[in-house]
Amino acid sequence: MTEPAASTESNLRRVVIEPLTRVEGHGKVTLLLDADGHVQQARLHIVEFRGFEKFIEGRPYWEAPVLVQRLCGICPVSHHLAAAKAMDQIIGVSALTPTADGLRRLMHYGQILQSHALHFFHLAAPDLLFGFEAEPARRNLVGIAAEYPDIARQGVLLRRFGQEVIRVTAGKRVHGTSAVPGGVNKRLSPAERDSLRAELPDILTWAEAAVHLARQLYAAQATRHADFAHIDPHELCLVDADGGMALYDGGLRARQRDGGTLFDHLPVTGYADVLREAVQPWSYMKFPFFTALGEADGWYRVGPLARVRQCDFIPTPRADAARREFLAHDDGRAARATLGTHWARMIELLHAAEMIACLLDDDVLLGDDLLAPATLPDTATRVGIGVIEAPRGTLIHHYEVDADDLITRCNLIVSTTHNNSAMNAALRDVAHRYLDGNTLTEGLLNHIEVAIRAFDPCLSCATHALGKMPLQVELRDADETLIAQHTRNRAA
Repeated sequence: MTEPAASTESNLRRVVIEPLTRVEGHGKVTLLLDADGHVQQARLHIVEFRGFEKFIEGRPYWEAPVLVQRLCGICPVSHHLAAAKAMDQIIGVSALTPTADGLRRLMHYGQILQSHALHFFHLAAPDLLFGFEAEPARRNLVGIAAEYPDIARQGVLLRRFGQEVIRVTAGKRVHGTSAVPGGVNKRLSPAERDSLRAELPDILTWAEAAVHLARQLYAAQATRHADFAHIDPHELCLVDADGGMALYDGGLRARQRDGGTLFDHLPVTGYADVLREAVQPWSYMKFPFFTALGEADGWYRVGPLARVRQCDFIPTPRADAARREFLAHDDGRAARATLGTHWARMIELLHAAEMIACLLDDDVLLGDDLLAPATLPDTATRVGIGVIEAPRGTLIHHYEVDADDLITRCNLIVSTTHNNSAMNAALRDVAHRYLDGNTLTEGLLNHIEVAIRAFDPCLSCATHALGKMPLQVELRDADETLIAQHTRNRAA
């Protein structure tokens, strides 16, 4: 995806939105406007440098699953498991024990559930319930608790349950240590299983209610939502051998915007043959693209919307029924809309709840056989590639380890990186549609954040911070003279 250069940039005015609120890490948006206030350029800049890929070099491979999850306080489980899957390959383990495999999957679905609940109820729902231009003092979680106490309570309890699943499988709710090369180091007790099972009836009921709420909120503004932040990307996700949704393990499927299949059931170890990463001077985040389509046209989307759209079915009955209804809604327009992502996200939350129920019914989770025997490959360089569907989309961990068991290379392509070009395209559509030629207002600025927030970008641990987070917009002319300034402090 390429953006036309602003050929007369010296004659343009620049609007800067910095920092963005409710995103993990540091980012900003810049807009270039001509003399008539028309948007000529809009970009999302990631100004935070992430050095994990370099400072993990030289560390023993078995430290990776614990080290790399420090990337994030919201989705550490995803990094923990992706690294552990890569390290399984490093030590020559092709299949885990049934108990270890089940416990890792249980942990992963707990992560999907808690992260999706956090984003929908805490970050996205205020905009959807009250409107993009509602008063900021009302448009937050506190406002939801005041006007919709049952919704707020269910959101909090859904997330709490997901965190409890993580705690009993990983050892603690954030930055657990149970996934190790070849398996896990913590067993599940009967009491822990019984405690989780006792909550499942309510969890399943609330998860279905969340899908219904997301559907209602979309349908109430269907015409507007269908066109908001309109983009037309290719899509990437994992699927299982039968084409079903695969959030923990599977092969790579890429579909083009016209519905054609670019590749399907590709082993994850072959990702580097089909994906490349471009670099732009105005962002620390790379811009992945499908190699076969080239940098200009090969950009794509990952995450809940891509997964729900591109899988052939969801292997749990309630979520699959919800998926079919979603795909059919408004002749398929909801499933093509950026804001349809919130509805798809709740379908995945329901799927996660159903999968947790299925896993907890299997006595294999209570076993003691936690580690598979290792057979270290007799090669100078060992390669491990772990791929998982994190809440925000496909997550790739790629490592090389030398004969001294030290990591010599690490490449991480996180979900938000995959979505970098898609977020920029969505941002441009909103800027041209709503900000072009208009006077800056808090509500219009929030439209930009709504578009970015639909992707649930995950850059560091800042998203879940509560309190006041400032947003400052400055309008300057080509000589950097301040023309107008708008500052707000609002609940995050």
